[in-house]
Amino acid sequence: MGTTYRVKLKHDEGPRNRKENPRGLKNILSINAGVCTGCRNCELACSVAHTKSFNPARSMIRILKDEAQCLIMPMVCLQCDEPLCKAACPTEAIIDNEKGILYVNEDECIGCMNCVTACIYGGIEIDPLTMRASKCDLCGGDPACVKACDYGAIKIIGATTEGFRQRGQGIQMLTQVYDHESQEAQQ
Repeated sequence: MGTTYRVKLKHDEGPRNRKENPRGLKNILSINAGVCTGCRNCELACSVAHTKSFNPARSMIRILKDEAQCLIMPMVCLQCDEPLCKAACPTEAIIDNEKGILYVNEDECIGCMNCVTACIYGGIEIDPLTMRASKCDLCGGDPACVKACDYGAIKIIGATTEGFRQRGQGIQMLTQVYDHESQEAQQ
């Protein structure tokens, strides 16, 4: 029997029940799965920007395809207020930079995969070459995936009440996909 995980990020409804943008993020990514074609240009752009190679396996963004639901969804770190990946890291390798962006300090990462297991949104993975955790760092504020997406499925938006609301719509769609997969596993 599978387990259904339902976690609500505080960002889903904007700042009314939380401290306003506690990490001081200026921008966040917003995903619109409804316009994603699955072209994977975002994966290639990300891998080139971070590893200087055309290797989607080393990308920090992934395209999830769920043929049963006719859904194509870019999967990327959501820069959570209270990141489960960060809490799960035994070496404190997942930290905030000066812009409030969560990133992995590869020198501290031991590749234990605790962070991968903790992230319910699939926003962090192990790089197959370095065997260290890998996650979106928003390219320091100018994401390569956004520039590569000709359809506007991935956008960088202000970390405002409206921005968090928009991102929350993508989170709801992602949660529905995971709920569907969990229900299928239980059958």
